[in-house]
Amino acid sequence: MMVKLFASAVYGVEAITITTEVDVLEGLKFFVVGLPDNAVKESQHRVESAIKNNHYRFPRIKVVINLSPADIRKSGSAFDLPIAIGILAATEQVRQDDLAKYIIMGELSLDGSILPIKGALPIAIQARKEGFEGLFVPLQNAREAGMVNNLKVYGISHITELIDFLNGVKELKPVEVNTRDEFFHSQYDFDIDFCDVKGQENIKRALEISAAGGHNVILIGPPGAGKTMLAKRLPSILPPLSLQEALETTKIHSVAGKLPENATLVSKRPFRSPHHTVSDVALVGGGGTPQPGEISLAHNGVLFLDELPEFKRTVLEVMRQPMEERKVSISRAKMSIDFPASFMLVASMNPCPCGYFNHPEKECSCPPGAVQKYLNRISGPLLDRIDLHVEVTPVPFSELSSMNPRQQEKSEQIRERVIKAREIQAERYKENEGVYANAQISSKQLQEICVINQAGSNLLKTAMERLNLSARAYDRILKVSRTIADLAGSPEIKTEHLAEAIQYRSLDRESWGS
Repeated sequence: MMVKLFASAVYGVEAITITTEVDVLEGLKFFVVGLPDNAVKESQHRVESAIKNNHYRFPRIKVVINLSPADIRKSGSAFDLPIAIGILAATEQVRQDDLAKYIIMGELSLDGSILPIKGALPIAIQARKEGFEGLFVPLQNAREAGMVNNLKVYGISHITELIDFLNGVKELKPVEVNTRDEFFHSQYDFDIDFCDVKGQENIKRALEISAAGGHNVILIGPPGAGKTMLAKRLPSILPPLSLQEALETTKIHSVAGKLPENATLVSKRPFRSPHHTVSDVALVGGGGTPQPGEISLAHNGVLFLDELPEFKRTVLEVMRQPMEERKVSISRAKMSIDFPASFMLVASMNPCPCGYFNHPEKECSCPPGAVQKYLNRISGPLLDRIDLHVEVTPVPFSELSSMNPRQQEKSEQIRERVIKAREIQAERYKENEGVYANAQISSKQLQEICVINQAGSNLLKTAMERLNLSARAYDRILKVSRTIADLAGSPEIKTEHLAEAIQYRSLDRESWGS
């Protein structure tokens, strides 16, 4: 008897419905066809044990399972449950009347328990799009999939729950998730705050500009100056995620298996901080079945690269194209997948190998040429793509130990100014699809939006000649000055806005490293 039911497979951040056909015939052996990988082929043993251990009959004759479309590679263990239900339906142990109404996904353990899967959210979105009535997923993934409205999502922890439901023995209650309430309730719940940082007002100002315009930033300073502490607090001043951004971010984390159990929407902007030993594939994504890398997991958030010169040169260079295009394309012989990668890059580094070049008190012990050699580990094209170069100096002891320090500004206060600047940009770019901040505008838009007067033009010309800046650095200065003007509520870019933007090009100075 042949039975047809439906499962789903995730490619990139989207899902494809997979028709699972099970036929029990005369003969011997168990066959899975339709380009299954080893994990799918091994499902026979998990399925057989789960069925027998729950006192159901596993057929001793030929079983053929076809996963269609047959020309798309099927990977992972999430097909265990639909295969098991298909076999039980084909042997008339489960009623098949309602099978066509549902998508069924889950990995089976040998006792019939159902283990969590990756990509439950994109699977639920696709199921609703194709008009399925409901979706069966492991209990741990139920809240994640339950965010999709107009779809009945059932969380199950054991195969017998699904069998009893399909046979009409037991009713199951769909999961109910109030997505909006949970999302908005936790948006501003941060464990860390900018008020924890004493001093460093100029660095806070630079990070405020970075957050307001979506600009990349690099912090250069000696050990213990507070670079990492400042970078970790950047998400607390970024504008809150919109529902659309939260959905995009959650889909990526779902596909990568990075969502915690019983999670719903990602409510805060992600902050990813990979170790400097990370490989290029782990950073940008890839693998036999392409998976999102760190730059995609940082989508709509912050990618922090601590000790930037310690990263392998090849790893840093693969970021150059995604930083410009805000997506990464992973190509294989039979497929090409795009992962979104719209992130803010925040990097930190010591100024030299010993860490004390340009230190106000300690003397640098590096030999001649070592500072420039250390800086040369980072390519010029990558530095050009970083809008703000900020020197971080140590906080004086008097400020650290003061019994009555002046009141430090809280993240909430900074975030209010950042949101106002972003609202100005949102209005400005409302006709430009995919552009939400000044850092994202094209060269053509730059000429229309970042218009400067004659005095500003003369100032910028002098800076270009003295600092020997590239054309890309010229564009970056204009974008940063536009953001500074937005923070000031100015419709025009004034000379003081340009002057402040120019000072954030520390690594372009001829004297640096000499």
